[in-house]
Amino acid sequence: MNTLLFALRGAPAAQTSGPEFYVAFWMVVALTAYAFLGTADFGGGLWDLFATGPRADEWRRLIARAMGPVWEPNHVWLLFAVVLLFSGFPTVFSTLSVALFLPLHLVLLGIVLRGAAFVFRSYGPFDSTVGRVWASVFGAASIMTPFLLGVSLGAVSSGAIRVVGGAVQADLVRAMLSPFSLLVGLLTLMLGAYVAAVYLTLEGEGRVREDFRRLALWAGLTVAVLAAVLLPLMQRAVPWLAANLLHPRSLPLLLAGALSAALSAWALWTRRFHLARFTAVAEVITLFWGWSLAQFPYLVYPDLTLFNAAAPPRTLDFMLRIIPWGLAILLPSLFLLFRVFKGENPAVPEGRPPDGGNQEGRRSGPTV
Repeated sequence: MNTLLFALRGAPAAQTSGPEFYVAFWMVVALTAYAFLGTADFGGGLWDLFATGPRADEWRRLIARAMGPVWEPNHVWLLFAVVLLFSGFPTVFSTLSVALFLPLHLVLLGIVLRGAAFVFRSYGPFDSTVGRVWASVFGAASIMTPFLLGVSLGAVSSGAIRVVGGAVQADLVRAMLSPFSLLVGLLTLMLGAYVAAVYLTLEGEGRVREDFRRLALWAGLTVAVLAAVLLPLMQRAVPWLAANLLHPRSLPLLLAGALSAALSAWALWTRRFHLARFTAVAEVITLFWGWSLAQFPYLVYPDLTLFNAAAPPRTLDFMLRIIPWGLAILLPSLFLLFRVFKGENPAVPEGRPPDGGNQEGRRSGPTV
């Protein structure tokens, strides 16, 4: 599959056969999994923060039930990608650690605060003072983290991070506060909100399901508007990336993303919620892989590529031998986790929370 994808760009065969290419491929796979799992959890936090109206508590209970067993395991994919970057491309890791010190540390802070808030508020009612405080922390961290991840993604492609003579030279204003980077951050945030709302239509019932259906439609429209604004902005701010993204050989991926978005909106409108979930995931995958293909072969434009920043071949070969064994342990473990928590607990009566707290009903399962 990877050779076929890069053939769309016409990449030389020699560039898609080395160990550095395959390590980068697995890194993109891990980030793709995080894109439609982790960002959806962040989106759930956004909807939790803005829950209003007579069914606000029902929204929050549904979000807590859906996210309960998966908010922490989903970060495994981000850690997997970071380990691959640190081991396989140490120069890139060190460059980003220096150039994006502030946003990446804020991302780490957001992940920690978000997890702590999610746990602490579950031991009290939502409408208590403590519950409201932790709910605010949870929601704010759920907005800050994906936004800064998107800003960092935009900075990597902007050309504002340079490596000259082994020293990192970064224009932080251009890298972080440029319209391009900020718009990528907003797109990342709203894409997570959209995917979360789509997932929650299957987790909820009745009026709550209809609430999240409407939220998903509005969030999807916002994503479409942001994407429409981003493309011409990209042509002016990052012309090399826009040219690669609009290359004729990349059009199938763009068309697949547009088709997935349209099908997802249609499925929501007609209440085909399972199809909406599938097409929403396809939309995220095509968007992220489209960016990855357009970025190739740069890891940090314009100085660091897969080939001049890779670790020694012996290190890369060792990583490629270890990755299948790690996945052989990780994937069944995650499947078992999802299977157990998605199932019904026969010891809990119908409609009764299992612990008397904020968890509602008999199910506690992943968003996908």
